[in-house]
Amino acid sequence: MDKRDNNDEGITRRRRECLSCAKRFTTYERIEKIDLKIGKKDGTVEQFNREKLKKGLIKAVDKRNIGEHEIERILDDIEIHLLNRKSTIVHSVDIGKMVLSRLRKIDSVAYMRFASVYKDFRSVEDFKKELSLLKE
Repeated sequence: MDKRDNNDEGITRRRRECLSCAKRFTTYERIEKIDLKIGKKDGTVEQFNREKLKKGLIKAVDKRNIGEHEIERILDDIEIHLLNRKSTIVHSVDIGKMVLSRLRKIDSVAYMRFASVYKDFRSVEDFKKELSLLKE
């Protein structure tokens, strides 16, 4: 019947009506936050930060024909995949692989940009090797 969001607390209040007895009641919906941690290459562990991942994706797709909607779709897909894992600690390497597999399907230049940072390219040879793998 009626829905009101309380964005400060992350609660949605809904007024409902039972279809069989017509009694009205209120439900409150809260977002369940899952404690997802990221294991970094250097051994440290930090809280998953969607915005940090988004910034990396935006840098990779800069000046490419990839819109905000596509970036959000990639982020949602990765986040859902991470939340469905049994472990609450995910290695950053796994997240990087997920991003690369999705970028590979939509834009090879964005893929190479992300790969150059993720795989820490040090020379032109690193780029050549990755480019040959991308062509396969």
